[in-house]
Amino acid sequence: MAKSKSVSVEAAEPHAAGKRSRTSGVTLRDVARFAGVSSATVSRVMNNPTVVSDELRSRIMVAIDHLGWVPHAAARALATQRTGTIGAVFPTLANEHFASAIQALQESLEQAGYTLLLGCSEYDLDREYRQVRTMLERGVDAVVLVGEAHHQDLQPLLLQRQVPFVNTFVYRENSDALCVGVDNHQAFFDFTTYLVGLGHRRFAMLSQHTDTNDRAQARREGVRDALAEHGLGISAAHMVDGVWGARVGRQLFSKVMNTPQPPTVVICGNGSFAMGAMLEAMHQGYNIPGDLSVVGFDDFELMSELPIPITTVRVPSTEIGTRAAKIILAELAETGTARSAKLEAELIVRASSGAPPKASRKRT
Repeated sequence: MAKSKSVSVEAAEPHAAGKRSRTSGVTLRDVARFAGVSSATVSRVMNNPTVVSDELRSRIMVAIDHLGWVPHAAARALATQRTGTIGAVFPTLANEHFASAIQALQESLEQAGYTLLLGCSEYDLDREYRQVRTMLERGVDAVVLVGEAHHQDLQPLLLQRQVPFVNTFVYRENSDALCVGVDNHQAFFDFTTYLVGLGHRRFAMLSQHTDTNDRAQARREGVRDALAEHGLGISAAHMVDGVWGARVGRQLFSKVMNTPQPPTVVICGNGSFAMGAMLEAMHQGYNIPGDLSVVGFDDFELMSELPIPITTVRVPSTEIGTRAAKIILAELAETGTARSAKLEAELIVRASSGAPPKASRKRT
């Protein structure tokens, strides 16, 4: 039976004989003929599989698999005004939490019949803008971004094209764009307040560069505002920044500790800084947390597996990816119906934090 059907398909397009493989010339009409249904039914199964019975859907999928038919994306886009693709640009793929969000985003979109196109900006706003423009040229139906700091022309471009977008890993109540994530300022305000409650008065912060990273800026301001509320401050020598990475974290840690009045607690603005700072503190012989508390953000898996597990603020990165997909899908289904989502950061207290030393710091 399979052989006879193969011959009939080739016979339907004799001009392609000898020039194409059997599968390259297969059309939607051929699939419909093989399954014994109309072309419209095959189209319905491809665009909205839940509207037909399981038996009918199974029969059509058998025909598709047997004939090796692949829907023509351009033709489908022309008919539906949708390409079935969603673009996403993340600052880096080396960050564990971005990777978790991307995986959850892709899985949720795939279940809805969409394909994810991914770009990496390396925290370069011009590069992010170019990547989004390229995705728009490819006809993406929506875009997922990180943070609110973008090239000045990016949001106007998306609004002009009427392409839905959502900012992830950030939440601001009065934002004029859809967003999903934690309130970074509030998370670090609360984190710092907790550390003040332990008795700390001399703080240092290792921050990521803030010129293209609004989340890092919000965390830095959260620390400052919490300290100000308690009549405290942080010296310029103890507020340092750099590109992300464990090696940079080690360097920044050494810089803030090599000051006349070193801090009793070092707050790290991301997970890689926290791990780097902890490794350098252990290397230099600090008793953690007896001499010094080291705390972080992100809660990378390794942070709980180090010899001294790191106290941190945990961000629900997987949920951010899932909720971002839901927001985009809701907006594609009906413009104006999607709503931003505020997720909660969680304080995870581990062995790296405690009360400040009562006497001058000693190294072991």
